[in-house]
Amino acid sequence: MSGSAIATITTQVVASIPSPDQGTWYLGPIPLRAYALAIIAGIVVAIWFGNRRYVARGGEPGLITDIALWAVPFGIIGGRLYHVASDWQIYFGTDGRGVAAAFRIWDGGLGIWGAVALGALGAWIGARRRHVALPPIADAIAPGIALAQAIGRWGNWFNQELFGQPTTLPWGLEIAPENRPVGYEAFETFHPTFLYESLWLVGVALIVIWADRRFTMGHGRVFALYVLLYTIGRAWIETLRIDPVNTVAGLRLNVWTSVIVGIGAAVYLVLSARSRPGREDLSAASSGANDADDQYDENHENHENHDEAGVSDASDACDDQAPVSQMPQIGKKSEKSDTSEPGPDDTATTTP
Repeated sequence: MSGSAIATITTQVVASIPSPDQGTWYLGPIPLRAYALAIIAGIVVAIWFGNRRYVARGGEPGLITDIALWAVPFGIIGGRLYHVASDWQIYFGTDGRGVAAAFRIWDGGLGIWGAVALGALGAWIGARRRHVALPPIADAIAPGIALAQAIGRWGNWFNQELFGQPTTLPWGLEIAPENRPVGYEAFETFHPTFLYESLWLVGVALIVIWADRRFTMGHGRVFALYVLLYTIGRAWIETLRIDPVNTVAGLRLNVWTSVIVGIGAAVYLVLSARSRPGREDLSAASSGANDADDQYDENHENHENHDEAGVSDASDACDDQAPVSQMPQIGKKSEKSDTSEPGPDDTATTTP
């Protein structure tokens, strides 16, 4: 084989990114799906990193984990609802996959905006139950959410989905013929938009961490910065994708969503910095919340002790009274004494 032929083969091998042959493995009867594993790994990283940041800012250790018990289920449900609502034709349109497919999350399909919106609702519920403010929690978890998204995007690689337009660039992604959209069957490599977004999100996390340290950000501004940076990247990456979606005025729905949400995040950054500069003192807030919990526990304990004392006094009072079973006996004795026959000393002697 000539040197030029070897060089050609080497170029062809290097000039594309292969896709995995499978995305599901079986542990006996239990399926292990790469998409689900990527999502779970991202959640674990987000909770771990968010807890470290929250404690470093003066917050209570373990609180982020408690909040996650509410935020994660809400986020998964919200992400799925947004995906099904924005791409309803995939499931309910002509030749759609059907209602059952809408519940198969492991097949892929979680919309980030639904996950953030409903996840925030779950976090708010968890924060209310723990008597803590939500903005400091959002600021602590923001870089972790970006990293979780970056990890989760690799699930799309295993599923061979959400790739971009055909390309001949060296990092083009190989897609199997059965996974190519209609009209693109003749193309072999496509833009790896999952990789673009994953790398973008890693950059977002690093910038957010730097900005938070540099400008001592607080009051939800760290989270707003994450949202703003993510929407900028998502908008241009979305324009590369070719999967069928709903459009508005010629633009994909997620492009419009990114623009609107990004503008909202930018406005919040400016207004919040003017009205509430600096960062919250979590150490004081945490001690105050603990004091409130301790006071509640003390009051609750005192109330229980008071109730027990009242029951004990009532019991003692009942013990001082004559038993009910003795009352008829006392009456009988008295009645017997009144009707007894007179003795010899009590009988009067009369002389005829």
